Amino acid sequence: MGRRTTEPPISWLMHAALARPALISLAAGFTDNVSLPVSATRALLNQILGSARSGRVALQYGSTAGDPKLRELTAAHLRKLDRQAAASSSSSSLVPEPKSWTRTKDEDDPHSPARLLITSGSQQLLYLTTEALCDEGDIVLVEDPTYFVFLGILQSRGLRARAIRLERDGLSLVRLERTLQLLKRRGELSRVKLLYLVSYFQNPAGVTTAFEKKSAALKLLKRFEPAAGHPIYLLEDAAYRELRFAGQDVPSALRARGGADRVIYAGTFSKPFATGARVGYGILPEPVFAAVKHIKGNHDFGTANLLQQLSVRTLASGDYARHVARLQKRYAHKARVMKSAIKKYFPATVEWWEPEGGLYFWVRLPRGIPAGIKSKVFRTAFKNDVLYVPGEVCYADDPARHKPDHELRLSFGNAGEADIREGIRRLGMALRRVLS
Repeated sequence: MGRRTTEPPISWLMHAALARPALISLAAGFTDNVSLPVSATRALLNQILGSARSGRVALQYGSTAGDPKLRELTAAHLRKLDRQAAASSSSSSLVPEPKSWTRTKDEDDPHSPARLLITSGSQQLLYLTTEALCDEGDIVLVEDPTYFVFLGILQSRGLRARAIRLERDGLSLVRLERTLQLLKRRGELSRVKLLYLVSYFQNPAGVTTAFEKKSAALKLLKRFEPAAGHPIYLLEDAAYRELRFAGQDVPSALRARGGADRVIYAGTFSKPFATGARVGYGILPEPVFAAVKHIKGNHDFGTANLLQQLSVRTLASGDYARHVARLQKRYAHKARVMKSAIKKYFPATVEWWEPEGGLYFWVRLPRGIPAGIKSKVFRTAFKNDVLYVPGEVCYADDPARHKPDHELRLSFGNAGEADIREGIRRLGMALRRVLS
């Protein structure tokens, strides 16, 4: 595994940004630096360390599954998000919520704290889940394009990816069914373990998966399970869910029929609050929960307890909710700045998808105009001191299709407004020079 694991593409892009101070990076998916909650975090840490009792708790080891209070608060927070999203949804696929989940068994409650694991960011949950469920040579179904860091996990663990075309409202159900049928005919369905979706403001394309598609995807996976000989899980990566600044929220796949048994939900407090405080969480069904918890115990004994106590206070005090509201307004403004600059400086033949949340714009050049790291577009942009993520790194190595190379991802997360405008201007100049 050590020999086949390669450096993530983003590492080189981040190094280039550090090595060239004049470079404007629209590549790395860092969150907004100006809005990081320094004062609120300082006050909360002072509360924690202000007494010997709370300070000692925070500076001591915790449990592998996570602080009980944080698990309760997180489960309640996620239940509230889904309840509010379900209230605005007319989908018949929604599981009706009982008057009180407390009267149900933990395994029947999709938001039960007993099913919730605190992790070192949602990234750890993705890795632990893959490690628990997949053997070398197994197949994971992914969106096309998808989160390229997850592709790095698959490559590192010797897994194969099969790509499902992405549409404006999520993955193509026609392509998903066709892929499952093809794998069944080839006798490979037993190697399929997961369907991985970045379901909110997808990294890199910025689209949100419709709830009906989540529900239909679960039904398809369930239909093919007898031929596979084992459960096929849906891993829902919701890292960007709370960064919405337009449109209506969508219920998680946990609220779909069958979701409690087959959905693994990965969430995080890092992106909506502070990425330096690496606290994420997962909702998992048994027996996956127990397996992932045991593996996590071998990794780190449990997520950093000081950061967990900070998260408890952040949620309980209301600081978290207030910060998320401010952050959504901030990203809405920065997205408008990038949209305005794109309309002003990009050639008319360039297509782009406008997001309703998250951190990214997805840009598509005319076919035949590559935008990869070795392309003339990338070299010209780099010479003009602007950096983007080439779209080709977001596509899995799937022999069933030719990997597209004419797209790119732009992030408005970390750059300031002036740098966004200037970066897009420089990139627009590079595009015009190549396209002409």
